Amino acid sequence: ARNMLGCCYPATGNLLIGRAANLTATSTCGLRGPVQYCIVSHLQEPDKCFECDSRHPYDSYRHRNSHRIDNVIYLMDSDGDHTWWQSINGKEDVSVRLNLEAEFHFTHLIMKFKTFRPAAMIIERSADFGRTWRPYRYFASNCTRTFPRIPAKSLHQINDVICEERYSDIEPSTNGEVSITKHPRFREDPSSVLFIFTELLRITNLRINFTKLNTLGDDLLDRRSDVLQKYYYAIYELVVRGSCFCYGHASECAPVPGVNTRESGMIHGRCVCKHNTEGLNCERCKPFHNDSPWRPAEVEEPHTCTGKCNCNGHSDRCHFDMAVYLATGNTSGGVCDDCQHNTMGRKCEMCKPFYYQDPNRDIRDPRACVACDCDPVGSFEGGICDSHTNLDTGMISGQCRCKANVKGQRCDSCKNGHYGLSQSDPLGCQPCNCDPRGIIMMDAPCDQISGDCSCKRHVIGRYCSQCEPEYWGLSNDLGGCRPCDCDFGGAYNNRCMMDSGQCGCRKHLIGRQCSEVQPGYFCAPLDFYTYEAENANGPDVTTVHREHASSHIVTWTGPGFARVKDGAGLVFTIDNIPYAMEYDIMIRYEPEVITSVQLPSSLRCGNLLPTEQLYTVTLLHRNRYIQMSRPFCFEPSNRYVVSIRFQRHGVAHRHLTAFILIDSLVLIPKYTELPGFQGNAPAAEQHRDDMIRYMCLDSFLITPMPALAEMCSKLICSISSILHDGALPCQCDPQGSMSGECDKVGGQCRCKANVIGRRCDQCAPGTYGFGANGCTACNCHSDGSLSHQCDPLSGQCPCRQGAMGRRCSDCQPGQWGFPSCVPCQCNGHADLCHPQTGQCADCRDSTAGHHCERCVDGFYGNPVLGSGDHCHPCPCPGNPGSNHFNGLSCQANATSDQIVCTCRRGYAGSRCDRCAPGHYGNPEQPGGRCLPCECNNNIDTQEPGSCDSRTGECLRCLYHTDGPSCSHCERGYFGNALVQDCRLCTCVPSGTLESVCHEGRCHCDRQSGDCPCRDNVNGHSCDQCSENHWNFGQDGGCEPCSCDRQHALGPHCNLFTGQCQCRPGFGGKRCTECEPLHWGDPRLECRECSCDPLGSETAQCDRKTGQCECRDGVTGRRCNECARGFIGDFPRCVPCHPCFQLWDDHVCMIKRDLDHFRYTVEKILESGISPGLGDTRIKELEKNLNKVLDLIGAGDSDGVHRLVAQSIDDLRWASNQFEKVKKYNRESLQAEERCNASVSGPGSPVEQSNRTRAVTEELMNVKKDELLRALAVCGGHSNSSSNGSCPESRCGGAGCRDDQGNHACGGEGCNGTAGVALGALDKAGNVSERLNAEYFESNNKKLKDLIKNIKDFLNGLWTSFLFLVLRRFLLSHCVYFLSSSFFCPPEEGADAESIEKVALQVLAISLPLNRTNLGQMIKQINNSLTNLTNVGGIVNQTSQIIRDAKELLENAKDAK
Repeated sequence: ARNMLGCCYPATGNLLIGRAANLTATSTCGLRGPVQYCIVSHLQEPDKCFECDSRHPYDSYRHRNSHRIDNVIYLMDSDGDHTWWQSINGKEDVSVRLNLEAEFHFTHLIMKFKTFRPAAMIIERSADFGRTWRPYRYFASNCTRTFPRIPAKSLHQINDVICEERYSDIEPSTNGEVSITKHPRFREDPSSVLFIFTELLRITNLRINFTKLNTLGDDLLDRRSDVLQKYYYAIYELVVRGSCFCYGHASECAPVPGVNTRESGMIHGRCVCKHNTEGLNCERCKPFHNDSPWRPAEVEEPHTCTGKCNCNGHSDRCHFDMAVYLATGNTSGGVCDDCQHNTMGRKCEMCKPFYYQDPNRDIRDPRACVACDCDPVGSFEGGICDSHTNLDTGMISGQCRCKANVKGQRCDSCKNGHYGLSQSDPLGCQPCNCDPRGIIMMDAPCDQISGDCSCKRHVIGRYCSQCEPEYWGLSNDLGGCRPCDCDFGGAYNNRCMMDSGQCGCRKHLIGRQCSEVQPGYFCAPLDFYTYEAENANGPDVTTVHREHASSHIVTWTGPGFARVKDGAGLVFTIDNIPYAMEYDIMIRYEPEVITSVQLPSSLRCGNLLPTEQLYTVTLLHRNRYIQMSRPFCFEPSNRYVVSIRFQRHGVAHRHLTAFILIDSLVLIPKYTELPGFQGNAPAAEQHRDDMIRYMCLDSFLITPMPALAEMCSKLICSISSILHDGALPCQCDPQGSMSGECDKVGGQCRCKANVIGRRCDQCAPGTYGFGANGCTACNCHSDGSLSHQCDPLSGQCPCRQGAMGRRCSDCQPGQWGFPSCVPCQCNGHADLCHPQTGQCADCRDSTAGHHCERCVDGFYGNPVLGSGDHCHPCPCPGNPGSNHFNGLSCQANATSDQIVCTCRRGYAGSRCDRCAPGHYGNPEQPGGRCLPCECNNNIDTQEPGSCDSRTGECLRCLYHTDGPSCSHCERGYFGNALVQDCRLCTCVPSGTLESVCHEGRCHCDRQSGDCPCRDNVNGHSCDQCSENHWNFGQDGGCEPCSCDRQHALGPHCNLFTGQCQCRPGFGGKRCTECEPLHWGDPRLECRECSCDPLGSETAQCDRKTGQCECRDGVTGRRCNECARGFIGDFPRCVPCHPCFQLWDDHVCMIKRDLDHFRYTVEKILESGISPGLGDTRIKELEKNLNKVLDLIGAGDSDGVHRLVAQSIDDLRWASNQFEKVKKYNRESLQAEERCNASVSGPGSPVEQSNRTRAVTEELMNVKKDELLRALAVCGGHSNSSSNGSCPESRCGGAGCRDDQGNHACGGEGCNGTAGVALGALDKAGNVSERLNAEYFESNNKKLKDLIKNIKDFLNGLWTSFLFLVLRRFLLSHCVYFLSSSFFCPPEEGADAESIEKVALQVLAISLPLNRTNLGQMIKQINNSLTNLTNVGGIVNQTSQIIRDAKELLENAKDAK
């Protein structure tokens, strides 16, 4: 065990020791009896197969052939012999499982196999005693194929799940090991990392799943038992190393309870805990040490459970709560359990519910918490109180918490406005729910026991929310509700709706109080039951009609009066009584005297049932009505006959000329008998007083009725509503009335003219023809009519003798001039004339005039009676009435005795036989007509010849119009010719097409006036260039701006100069150039010249290169450096010594040659051949090789010979090209010699590089064929052994590997291409170093430039050389095999089979230098030439060439 500064760790060991019973395998050989198995390594020996019998545990003396799983715990038995576990033969899916009794910390696993290691296996672990499993690692000989979803990569994170291949090879066949560790450092110092506490290292079970056997392949074809006897899993030793899992809180472990095994070296699972921790794995703190969180121990911090819980002496147990710990800022997380003395809380610092802390005692006092004294009915939670005092939250220790509607120190009474304290009520008391509008006292609205509310005077109900009967509108008024005040007549009673106050109205009455009449209905006045005397019966009675005149007041009703003689009488029939009651009988009349009135008694009016009632009254002369001395009772549904006899007062005999005019009989109801007027109630008395005060009854005694007071209208409507059970319909006659509405009181409709009657249903006296327009006045003529009245239907007046007509105002037929009638004077041409004027009517014989004294139009003559002449038809040219008469009239010329016609419009000539100007047609023919010329009012119709008189074509168009109908504007004008609106075209000649312009005037569209513009010109008048165009007025139109899209601010330009608006830095008319004092490619970027004013001649530099024009002795792009041949600091440049010029000439020559070399190398890199030579021939050669394959496949040997011969020619051409490459190489060497001579002489490092290159070239010329074979690349023979080593070739070759397994090619002392290249590479890498130490250090900058060029040249030369070697290698091999196979003597022949064999040999050729070695060489080149430029590009190009060569070979194989 180890004790660190802060944590402890128990000792680690093999967890299998002592747990043989916990170790199981799913497959073990020989469990059911002996079985045979063989060992692959013993197949050549006599004893190659053995017996496995595992029916009994292993015993070194009696059961040595037992190979159970517990044999893997130890490598050897007590005698030093190996023991092992072995599975059943040929079974692949086998598992080995270790079950642990507790959590353990796993460090690593070691397995030592007796046979082949498995081809695939999975190691899994469980941390929950086998309920779930997670993999540790996958192993397979081919991870991608066996476990395709598991990444086959190196381990980056400790918890990565990966697949490894290193432990799954078939070799070794025995003693192969598999090792897995979750962290290498755990073996030495498990406490060095915190991963010990992670889920990754915590295990309760470990399982090893073998999924695939490693075999020699014979089991794939033969699955017999003798074949499978040698394939099985066998393990010598299994080590699962770990320790008990104690989270750093224990340094030793003891056996787990229930585990009695005590084997030496056994790692037990129960931790002997420290740091105040406990548990099987020290996974929790000891009791009452839970104030801080349990944590795994760390290297410098043991995280001891030191904090004891603070329970204020009320508990000795607690637990840790992380939420509490975090809430306290990581200071305290202990929560006390089972608090005593009526306390509670995390620290037992509070009193329990129903207890409170005594303010005079400390919380640690056992008697600190006192029981609450709260009424459980009215307080929360059955009597809970504040447990302590906290003024911030309003808590007072011991204070009861009353329910929402409860008050009192003990919460034992209801609050004001509440009642019925109850424990079941969550609010304690129920609100009174009294309507605040209906209660008397707001502070005590209801009884606290019953909840009954105290209501206002006119308010009722438990909650004072209803009005008492005949009241409505509950409000805050003193009385609470307002009276209904229903109309005593319009409403059925005085009750109304409580919310709206609406009374129950009788029929057709509306309004809240039922005091208004529905539109289309009315209230009957008191004299509504008026019976006209004109309609009564009686002897010696005549009707006197009175006409309505605006100058006289109408004092009667109906049409007029009934004239009754002295002593005569009238009989009225009454059968429409609406209500049984007494009525006052009133007679309206003109002044005369009446002697008696006889009325029969009623059959049903209580005590008013005499057989006859007689009324005698006197009709005074000054009055217009008389009321009977007493009322009479009338009842509905009865027919009454009222007989009246009129007699002069005070005389005994009748007077024949004495008359009286009776207007009507009126029944006025005795309203005092009606409800609302009867009794001594204040309302009835008020109604009676109002009728008298406002003289309501007096208004109905005479006519016309004066305007009623508002109070009278209301009372009259109430009376009418009672009598008729509602309002009466207006029933206005739709023909005689203006609308369907009538007066509210009386029901008088609004009548049309001359219409009378309440319903407007009859004509007024002196009118007739009742209809939709009212009635028409009779207007009977006073001289011809007997009366002013006419027939009401026809309107015919009664005429006197000799008069006639409706009005009696006309003479007899043939006379006129009423009333002095005289005969008509018509010259014998008519019989009748106008009755007032005497004008003759219906003149005959083609005559006309007042007296028929002249001829009608179209005739001529003298029709006067006695002249002896008559009327004749006019010849214009035909007679009137024919289809050839074109005149209006005619007359005879007295001098010439000729008939002259007056023509109709459009005709002319003395006989109207031709068309007038402005007309056309054929009037000379019968049926011919003259029609107006259709020239749209654009000719002068009075001007002869304005249009063709035959065709109607317009000839003289006016207002600049044109066309056969003058319907469009003439050329040069535009507009609407139909409204004489042709205007001159406004085209600008310089912008309009020349073809439409003449002498400064241009034509335009005749309708719109748009001018035809030149190209890129627009505008109504062609007066401006199109958008983004300029140079107006040119023959070809406007030119496009063509502003550069990138460098101009927009596509527009100046209309006159064409100058575009350029972005900063750009110029030119189109912004395609750089602006002044700038340079560059305008397509990319323009930069400022920035020429130094001290060294340049001008501020403008070269627009392409940016080179400023420098003064003598100055150079640089900006002319801010001293020129070549000058020294000093700019601008103080001093000429160099004269010897510099001589040296400079040589350097310039070298630079020129190097530029040529660079150009040559670039061309070789681009195309693979020297400049001037194409790659066409090489492509043709490849094409021919493809043809060879086709011929071989077809068996055409002659074709193959011909193609091979052609290929030889192609190869010769390739050889010539190679010689040319050598020639250019020699030229390069000569240039290099000159360069070296100018720099350091014959012994310079550059010269040494040349010699190396010469040796390489000599080798290429002398041993051309060998160089191009495998030997030429590595410098040695490739004779690899079975294991890849090449003991006879120190230079390596194809298939050769070194001791580490890497490919071997070249090396020191090897003259192959690789060796030469590496040698040249080493020498080239030293060029820069050795040149820097030479003589010209004073010109360091120039020498560095020269050295850079030399390095570029050498690098390019090496790359070109490597490129040519690879390409020639392929071609030379093709030549070699083709020539050796096909160029045989003719007599021997070459059959298709041998040709195919040779072709296959050609196709089998592969490069001797593989891609890996070549990549390593290129990497070395890049490392050595770090200061050279473009090396990476060259190497990449070389790699591409190699890929192309291999692709060519693959294509050849595919063609096979």
